[in-house]
Amino acid sequence: MKRIAIIGSSGGNLHKQGGDNPAAMIQEISKQAESAGIEIGSIVFVGAASSMDGISIDTSAKLFTFEQGILSVSEEAKLEEINLQAKAADNSLANLIQEGKIDGMILLSCDPKNVNNASIKAAAEKRIPLAGTGGTSIADARSLGANVISASGTTGTTNRTRAIAFISAFATEWDLKYMPVLGSSEGSSEQGSVWKRINVRGIMLASMPGFIAMALALALSKFPGLSPMEDVFSKLVGILPVILAAIAAKKVSGLEEVGIVAGIVAGVLSVDGGIIGGLLAGILAGIFSYYIISFSFKKKFPATTANIAAGGLGGLAAGLIGLYLIAPVALLFGNGVKGLIEAALTYSPILAGAVAGLLIWPSIIGGVYHAAILPIVLLEMESTGFSFLGAIDMTGLVMVSAGITLANVIFPRQKGDAAAALPGFLINIGFGTFVEAAYPFMFADKIVFAGALVAAAVSGAFVGLFDVKGTAYVPSIVAPGLANEGNALNFLICMLIALAVSFAITAFANRISHNKVTG
Repeated sequence: MKRIAIIGSSGGNLHKQGGDNPAAMIQEISKQAESAGIEIGSIVFVGAASSMDGISIDTSAKLFTFEQGILSVSEEAKLEEINLQAKAADNSLANLIQEGKIDGMILLSCDPKNVNNASIKAAAEKRIPLAGTGGTSIADARSLGANVISASGTTGTTNRTRAIAFISAFATEWDLKYMPVLGSSEGSSEQGSVWKRINVRGIMLASMPGFIAMALALALSKFPGLSPMEDVFSKLVGILPVILAAIAAKKVSGLEEVGIVAGIVAGVLSVDGGIIGGLLAGILAGIFSYYIISFSFKKKFPATTANIAAGGLGGLAAGLIGLYLIAPVALLFGNGVKGLIEAALTYSPILAGAVAGLLIWPSIIGGVYHAAILPIVLLEMESTGFSFLGAIDMTGLVMVSAGITLANVIFPRQKGDAAAALPGFLINIGFGTFVEAAYPFMFADKIVFAGALVAAAVSGAFVGLFDVKGTAYVPSIVAPGLANEGNALNFLICMLIALAVSFAITAFANRISHNKVTG
């Protein structure tokens, strides 16, 4: 296994682009190195409290080293003292290089003329490959005869893209198989095809705060003196596709800020396609960015150039496709979905509400809610700030779950149920989420399960009857205030019906179960 050393400092420009958090920066390098079968053998890194552009020797700093395979951090001291410690550690690193125990080095705004002089001279003598960032320091290293195989400035780079650039260079130099480790759509690390990171559910859920902000702006605009909030609402509606595109590109590309930039560029060009257009353009931007940056690093482009190409060209290419190809089709599809809902409500609002309520529990239990219903909720909200299915979500899921848990608090089936049910009830009422709190009680008793379906269907029928449209994923206590105009009281009635029916049926079921046990 090849072993590399990491040397340098938090730097000047680097300090503003990840160098202020040395532990995270080193962790990213270590993660990428491990993917290529490369081991971290030594670290000599000076982390200062501020940028080193015009820094004072009295500035506080810490020394990061590698002790027995673990990142070690010194006590904070003045930079002058830390530099002395770093120089001593660098001498030890030079000995490791001379002994052939280090095969390559990463230079991060290092000091070849002073603090890191010994290790770089040793590296030059042994002709081991070096990769790094920092224009002046790389130039100084080359002047000492160092074998620099990859060099770049820090402008426009991130911890991840720099680490990928370094390890890509070493993998090419040593003919190692390397697949960059990128953040998956669920936030964890994932190797492999970029296509595996396409997760519509994750993108939609991450975009929800933007839709809630839009709904709140619309609700506030109805208060006396706050009519200018209607303009805020209109602006938020316009940027929803951009939000989705930015999140999609970030998740799919796995390139953090670079992916976000690509997504914003693509989203701005695709706004005419609504949220579907923004979503698809963002996914394309993530794919393009990933392949562009991978190609750039294979061709040993500087990290700054690779970042600019991935974020700029990737976003522009996806945006142009979104503008001219995706947007017209996406808009047509979105309007079609919304038209179907309106047609169903026109035909029989009570039946439409009852059926929607009846099916919403099976959809979330079966795992299709976030893939099928949530996108439709967002499509509805995109147009008006309200959603028929959003109201069904609040009544049929949140309030039914609240009713089931409340019944188990007041009339528990067995000892311990009340303590288990209370947090779920409070979260549903206070935050409008955690409908899963009802699962243990629904799955334990067929009557409770049936009661959930009945309560959701009945409350859904009233939602249709009153033509209520609202917002999901908000605290239950404020949900009525976010209903369509003139329907705040009706929405509250629908919510209370769902709560009351599910409460009554659950209490009845618990009573029967209790009698069986005691009788």
